Amino acid sequence: MRNHLRTFTLLAVMTALFVGVGYAVGGPTGMLIALVFAGGMNLISYWNADKIVLRMYRATEVDAAHPEPLIRNYVNDVLELAARANMPAPKIYVIDQDQPNAFATGRDPQHAAVAATRGLLGLLDRREIRGVMAHELAHVKNRDTLTMTITATIAGAVGALANFAFFFGGRDAEGRPANMIAGLAMMIIAPMAAGLVQMAISRSREYEADREGAEISGDPQALASALQKIEAYAKGGYHNPDAERNPATAHMFIINPLAGGGADNLFSTHPATQNRVRALMEMAGRPVTDPRRPGGGAPQVRTGRDSGRGTAVPVTGARRPGPWS
Repeated sequence: MRNHLRTFTLLAVMTALFVGVGYAVGGPTGMLIALVFAGGMNLISYWNADKIVLRMYRATEVDAAHPEPLIRNYVNDVLELAARANMPAPKIYVIDQDQPNAFATGRDPQHAAVAATRGLLGLLDRREIRGVMAHELAHVKNRDTLTMTITATIAGAVGALANFAFFFGGRDAEGRPANMIAGLAMMIIAPMAAGLVQMAISRSREYEADREGAEISGDPQALASALQKIEAYAKGGYHNPDAERNPATAHMFIINPLAGGGADNLFSTHPATQNRVRALMEMAGRPVTDPRRPGGGAPQVRTGRDSGRGTAVPVTGARRPGPWS
């Protein structure tokens, strides 16, 4: 409820910012023109977002008949988790990329797709993969793609209005901008403010997807462990060329593919991983182990016999090597 309220509040702030800038630039007429322009662009993107993003990352659709057992397990687990969440089965993709990561896309649960990289499938054990994919299904169930499209539409409108203010604002008798400093300030500050609100909404939705994903899988500790492993790999300095070419997609991934570091600050698209892990471990009713302290480490994932609501999927054998080893 707190995250829903936060999202609603941030959307209200974004709308108020748009209304204020729009009215200052051109009154109700100028505001409406900018909104229609930005809305049209984002509507096209919304209806085709899944195809666009999956093509960007050269994702390949897979099914339960795939020849690799690892891929078959991944597909079967996603389908089982979707059924557990009372959701339509999404399309399932694999991205041939070493960086462990995953994302969900699609305009609604009936047109959804989830994707995981080969790096994620090779790095995590089966329970952790299930935890990650439950998180992505939670994004679909919560219609977070719709929420982010709305914020992108308003942010785009704010940017358009700010440019209008600078280039087409009031003029003096010689045709120069009446107040160039004010126009320049609006052109810079208004889009920045809108972008910050977008990031705040994205962070809020990540916390909500962690919570609901843990409920879907019944195993919050598995997701906590997965998040720590994925971030540890990202901090190892791996360069993701696809993500670097398309930085606007960074907020879609479970961990920011552009950088492993960061915290819950204004300029972060994702919450700090340690804060996400702490919240998940509180759900599980176990103390948080800080991996930075001597003797610390990632939380131990429960087995099916002692996890209460956890899945019956066994933990795979030895953990695969990674940069945290």
